[in-house]
Amino acid sequence: MTNISHARTGTPDSHAGLNAAITASAKAVEAVLDELLPRPHGLHGRVHEAMRYATFAGGKRLRPFLVQHCARLFGVDDAQALRAAAAIEVLHTYSLVHDDLPAMDDDALRRGRPTTHIAYDEATAILAGDALLTVAFEILSDPKTHPSAEVRVQLIARLAEAAGSNGMIGGQMIDMQAPDRRFGAEEVKLLQRLKTGQLFEFSCEAGAILGKRPDADRERLRLYAHDFGLVFQITDDLLDVTSTAEKTGKAVGKDKDQGKATLVSLMGLEGARAEAEKIARRAVDGLGPYGPAADDLRALLMFLLDRDS
Repeated sequence: MTNISHARTGTPDSHAGLNAAITASAKAVEAVLDELLPRPHGLHGRVHEAMRYATFAGGKRLRPFLVQHCARLFGVDDAQALRAAAAIEVLHTYSLVHDDLPAMDDDALRRGRPTTHIAYDEATAILAGDALLTVAFEILSDPKTHPSAEVRVQLIARLAEAAGSNGMIGGQMIDMQAPDRRFGAEEVKLLQRLKTGQLFEFSCEAGAILGKRPDADRERLRLYAHDFGLVFQITDDLLDVTSTAEKTGKAVGKDKDQGKATLVSLMGLEGARAEAEKIARRAVDGLGPYGPAADDLRALLMFLLDRDS
């Protein structure tokens, strides 16, 4: 069993190799996104501008990283993986654009700059989000993503499931009701698995789908992604309590202000950190069958535990 506490050092140098890999992955998927997203043209060019504004707002691009590195476990062509990575990133961006709207989370800051509806207007932000959602499936349906129609259909079906009413949208619905409900730890975990975890699950499963791997590989990566999503959300909630807007690039303290239950509020800071470490350890151990090929996926969990933004 991996000793998480020994694997972590909490210093920037301890993640230098992983940071380089994350940066390289981000640059690669951004080049693909620049090619795939429409450039502003015609009377409707404003929506193209808003799509690009939202998409190229920075960020670690963790979902594309997961697609690429899970795909590499099975020898998938990197060009195919990058297209799937671009699809999940534009869909994730659509969700952020809509989440930031006044009717949802009402945020004015995202990744250190004005949110899309502030930079443009609410109607344009809604249309830009809708367009990004549509582009995701356009990318996956293209034979350039994979020559097999069966593989493309599997990718489309899995992303639709992850993003739909029993996935990300369902999680957002629960989240909107959270200030008026008393949630326990299991309800909070369900919310987080749907709202955040489902897109991580697609990101990891996509590599196995592209590689035409058996269900056992898809399930193994789904379990890793499930735990990854929990660790991601717990550390995000910890930052909401302990960090600053300057570091995170978004407003902090909102969950407490809105009375939302999180694992941090239910377990306390140290209890939540311990829970994150326990889940990370389980996720690391689950990658055992892939040996050293999965080292970056293991290191990514340590990165989450140590992150400060």
